[in-house]
Amino acid sequence: MADNIDQGGNLAASTGVDPGAGAVDKRRRRTLIAWTGAAGAVAGLGISGPFVMSMFPSERARAAGAPIEVDLSKIEPGMMVTEEWRGKPVWVLHRTEGMIERVPSTDGAVADPESRQPMQPDYARNELRSIRPNYLVLVGICTHLGCSPSQKLEVGEASGLGADWNGGFFCPCHGSKFDLAGRVFKGAPAPANLEVPPHTYLSDTRLLIGEDSKRG
Repeated sequence: MADNIDQGGNLAASTGVDPGAGAVDKRRRRTLIAWTGAAGAVAGLGISGPFVMSMFPSERARAAGAPIEVDLSKIEPGMMVTEEWRGKPVWVLHRTEGMIERVPSTDGAVADPESRQPMQPDYARNELRSIRPNYLVLVGICTHLGCSPSQKLEVGEASGLGADWNGGFFCPCHGSKFDLAGRVFKGAPAPANLEVPPHTYLSDTRLLIGEDSKRG
């Protein structure tokens, strides 16, 4: 048996073949495969990353005035939500039938009942200052000194603004009041109605704020 081992060892030495070379080659191949897979994964992330990010509007684009879309199906009658457009708060109020009916009752109390001042697009220059009666879209910034008014949608004493209050908005900074169409009351410090931004309806449940080229 010893002679066989010696002969095998002499044979390997004479031919120059290392018995462990095969195992080393296998380890090298596995290492190369692992590195190749990792490099491919990193490259894949590098490609997919910009693609995924391109699916979302950048904050810079929003600040520059890119239009924003609002899902109206989530706003129940009597509810108001606040969105952001051009760095400003924009209110979307889903007016109830009662709210719509109460707007004309303030015609004699507001300073610009027919919206003659250019605080709204032409298509919103009406008593309700809207395209669709049940939705009011306003920039939530007081026209006096730029404060943000509070919503006072309750009627009467519950609003804290007196028994004859029919709902609307109140600026606590200097006391300006606005009705449910965003029209300023007479004698208020605010010189004009609240601004109506450009907007359009893409469908019955989709509102686009900041663009009106496809007004609906």
